[in-house]
Order: sequence, then C-alpha cells, then structure tokens
Amino acid sequence: MATFIKSGALSSNTKEASMKVETAVRDIIQKIELEGDGAVKELSQQFDKWEPESFLLKKEEAEEIIKELPDQVINDIKFAQEQIKNFAEHQLNSIHDLEVETRPGVILGHKNIPVNNVGCYIPGGRYPMVASSHMSILTAKVAGVKRVIACTPPINGEIPKATVAAMHLAGADEIYILGGVQALTAMAIGTESIDKVDMIVGPGNAFVAEAKRQLFGKVGIDLLAGPTETLVIADHTADVEMVVTDILGQGEHGPTSPGAVITTSRTLAESIEEEVSRQLETLPTADVAEVSWRDYGSIILVEDLQEAVVEADKLAYEHVEVLTADPDYFLRNLTNYGGLFLGPETNVAYGDKVVGTNHTLPTQQAARYTGGLWVGKFLKNCTYQRLTESASAEIGKYAERLCELEGFMGHKKQATLRVKKYEML
Repeated sequence: MATFIKSGALSSNTKEASMKVETAVRDIIQKIELEGDGAVKELSQQFDKWEPESFLLKKEEAEEIIKELPDQVINDIKFAQEQIKNFAEHQLNSIHDLEVETRPGVILGHKNIPVNNVGCYIPGGRYPMVASSHMSILTAKVAGVKRVIACTPPINGEIPKATVAAMHLAGADEIYILGGVQALTAMAIGTESIDKVDMIVGPGNAFVAEAKRQLFGKVGIDLLAGPTETLVIADHTADVEMVVTDILGQGEHGPTSPGAVITTSRTLAESIEEEVSRQLETLPTADVAEVSWRDYGSIILVEDLQEAVVEADKLAYEHVEVLTADPDYFLRNLTNYGGLFLGPETNVAYGDKVVGTNHTLPTQQAARYTGGLWVGKFLKNCTYQRLTESASAEIGKYAERLCELEGFMGHKKQATLRVKKYEML
C-alpha cells in the first residue's frame, strides 16, 4: 500500500478564487462583445499599461526586430522550430484519409480537413514563453491551417522581441501585441480590427484558461491547461540530485505548480527534503520553486513498480519523468499522462523548449481522457458516404424499419422514397 511521506494540496485553486476569476472573465468578455476595439484598448491599458495606435505588428516591424536580436538567439529559435516541425510532419503523415466499400455499393470515407482560422495565445507574464510560438503556430501551419494569428502581451510596456521573432519565424499570418482575456476574446469573437477565428489554442494563467472555457462553443479550443504538473517515478537506481533538480526546475513555473515523486526506494524518499533545501539555496528562482514544493509537493513511497503505475495513473499528471532501471515498463503500462520522459538522458525541459514534442499538455487529471496539443487537433475528421442504386434500396429497407421502431416517420419517408425509386431498377 502506498505511503504518503509528504502530501501536497489537492487543488491549486480554492472555490472562492475560482469564482472570482470566472466573474472577472465573464465581465471582460461581455464588455468586448458590446464595445469591440474600444473595450480591448481600455482593458489593455488597464492590465498591461499598453495602448498603441494598433495592436497589429506589421511584418516589416517583425523583420526589423529579428535583425536586432543576436544571431545565436535566432539560430536557437530556428533549431527548436526545426525539431517541432519535423515531429509534427511525421505525426501528420500518420493521419490518413479513408475510403472503403463496406458492402457492395456502400462507399464510406472520411477526410481530415484543417481548421480554416486559428488564434494562438503566447503567454508573457512571469516569463516570455518563446517556445509556445513553435508549439501552436508552427504546428497549426504544418496541419495546413490557412490563417494563423497570434497574440502575446507586452512585457513591462515593451514588445517581447524574442517571442515576436519566434512567432514570425513560425509562420504567423498576423501578430498582435495584446495579452490576457482581452486577447483571447478578441480572437474568438472578432472586433472591428481583428477578424474572428474558428479555434483558439495555447497555455496561460487561470484567467486565460477560464476565458477559453467560457468562449468554448463560440470557438473550438485545444484544452484547458492549469498550473504545470510534474511527476518523477524513481527507483533505487535514481540520483536524488536529478530527481529534485527536475521537480524544482518545473516548480519555477509558478507557486501553485504541483510536483510529485513516486518511488520504490525508502532511502531516496527520505533524502529528498534535504536535497530540496540544498538546491534552493542556489536556485535563482527559489522564491517560486520553494513555495510550489512546500505547498504542492508530494512524496509517495510504493512497494513495487505495479503500485507505482497505479498511483501515477491516479495522479494523471501533465509531465511524467521515469528514472528507473526499466523505463519502458512504464511506457507499456501507464495510461494517464500528458507527456512521458523516459530515462535520465531526457527531461521535461527538453520537451518544454526544443526536443520536438508539444509542450501544451493536459493538467488537472484531464490526461484521463485527452492528450495534448498536436497536429491532429487542428484537423476535423469529417465523414462522407455514397451508395449505388441497388445498395440504396437494400439499406433503405433496414432504415425504414429502424426509423419506424424509433417513431421517426419523416426519417422513414426518406428511406421509403429511395426504396421505391431504386428497388426495381
């Protein structure tokens, strides 16, 4: 039976705080629906102290910004984008249109059709999320989306140059320096200066997640992403320094970011707190990581690997890193996770920034029913059918009886009309 040596909070948001966020977001959405661009400008000034003549960044301006950045920065961004694009293209190649004759004269199929218009949100806040440009804009472009627009907030009243460079290089058709709920809403419902999209994607804080929740239906969304979650599964072969480094490294995302260790080793479990204290002494982001571990950190001691799987699937965390003698055991047996990082040679930071997999992943146990953002999220799987005359007559007889069984007599007439028309041909 699993032993909880340290337990973190079960939820990163109290009910009261969530209700305040919900109300604030609803008010912003309603204001923009009523007032359009005027409301967007007012809200941008209120929250970001940013009120330019136009939120749209011209392509020439983006190109000038790229020229201002060091070559190494641009080269690193391009390298990361090559990796994300390469993997997304392989994913796309695994998705196929289908047409099959299921019985004589009955042809059924599906097509994978890209969404026409997508809006990508690239967060700013505590850190400029340069990598989110690759994960959303570039992946949408690989999927074949015709129009991809993107919003990112100013940081301290200035344009985030590296983020803009990444957005432009990823292929954004329109770049807006605009943040928060006002950005999501403007993209989703449209304003006088921003044409609405069909789908909004990208990570963000609690307000961004709530905006996506409330706007869902008006537009599609990728998923509702909460605070970053990281689980390390470790056995006696794991290095405690690596375990703690990887937990605290993700804890710097925010003070409500859960981190957990599931281990079969009591020695490792009992050495974690001391190692946490040691590393926090020199970690530049210790002010954030310390709070996330203190309030949301967990250490779970299990008897064997089978129990580790059970406990990990219960958590259903966003990131699951495996530091055991046989990492592939978890690849074979785990079912609930956003992204899996197998062995000490890799880590969550690689996935977040550069290796090629997408970093927009399910949180708050959504991994029980969905994966993360990927090229397939931007595709609509649409079915079609065609029948020969004889097949229509045959299927129609079944349809007549089944429609009558359910009381759908208008439906039955559709079938009867075709049975009469094609049966004797």
